[in-house]
Amino acid sequence: MNNISICKNCYGCGVCVIICPQKIINLELDKEGFYHPNIFDIDACTNCGKCLNVCAFYVEKISETAKIIPESFSGWSKNNQNLARCSSGGVAFEIGAYLINKGYKACGVKYNGELKRAEHFMAASVNDFTPSIGSKYIPSYTLAGFTQINATDKFFITGTPCQIESLRRYIRKEKIEDNFVLLDFFCHGVPSVNLWIKYLEMFAEIKGSVSDVTWRNKENGWHHSYKVKLTGNSGDSQYAINGGNLFYKFFLKDVCLGKACYEKCKYKLTASAADIRIGDLWGNTYKSNEEGVSGVIVLTQKGKNIIAKIDTCVFNKEEISVVLSGQLKKSPKEPFIRKFILKALSTNKSLKQIANTYLNIYNFTLIPKKIIKIAKFKRE
Repeated sequence: MNNISICKNCYGCGVCVIICPQKIINLELDKEGFYHPNIFDIDACTNCGKCLNVCAFYVEKISETAKIIPESFSGWSKNNQNLARCSSGGVAFEIGAYLINKGYKACGVKYNGELKRAEHFMAASVNDFTPSIGSKYIPSYTLAGFTQINATDKFFITGTPCQIESLRRYIRKEKIEDNFVLLDFFCHGVPSVNLWIKYLEMFAEIKGSVSDVTWRNKENGWHHSYKVKLTGNSGDSQYAINGGNLFYKFFLKDVCLGKACYEKCKYKLTASAADIRIGDLWGNTYKSNEEGVSGVIVLTQKGKNIIAKIDTCVFNKEEISVVLSGQLKKSPKEPFIRKFILKALSTNKSLKQIANTYLNIYNFTLIPKKIIKIAKFKRE
């Protein structure tokens, strides 16, 4: 077979769907809560291999770009309202706004309350692009935005490193690379959509659909923003609830990430097919800043030119070690408890029940490792 069906547990970027000349591939959620491609009419497949040619998961090496020596910056928006709403420094939104004003269409990610999912979308105005503000810590359904890509318009696309690499392969194959600016971010991995659905079930008092979500609410400061704020609508009423950190207990322990986030991720630190990479600038340099700072790594001349022209952000040149501080250097190992947690997330058990059972077991198994680390530290 010379088609995407040979890829199991892939990134779920969906680029194979848009390049398929027969239009016989769908992007579907599997039972574990991750997107994957499905060839729904295998008899119509001509085995042309185009789907594999653009697949970041299928190949071993990251796409080559006209890279420069990476330049690194700290940055934040000069617009206080945008800065307050963004997860870190708001640089991604300001880049998008700048390019929209230059005639680009911008493709970011928003939360769809009715479908309870994050999804890529296309915006032609700065106002339309505002739903992209803030990080979305669940897998995104890319086709809502990617299917609007064409060969004539100019586009600014944001996404995970694997999504962006597949897009790089696609636009290069279609010979439309000059029309695109690609931005990715330091990625921890994406958790199962089923974790998010279970989390929402904890807030039955929010009537109707959750219309807006802030995964990193900075009301108590940027360094204390790992909480989720949900806003729901019921007639004229609005309810806003801070959901604590139970969602992040699962996410940050890496116990229910996509399979490819463990063993097939090759995008840590500066490994990227994007023009620009961003993320929170952790570490000691800005430890007293509570408004939010973005770390920015410029990887191509195109990216460098854009950063030089944006006057809606403050950019400070930084050593690359400062920008990389606090970022994952390698992918996490898949924990043994993952398969049990993913199975439990598809049952009628509550998220609190699942946490009390499986996270306690997982934490208990980590105790010997912690003791070894402490003993080693004392010896040194």
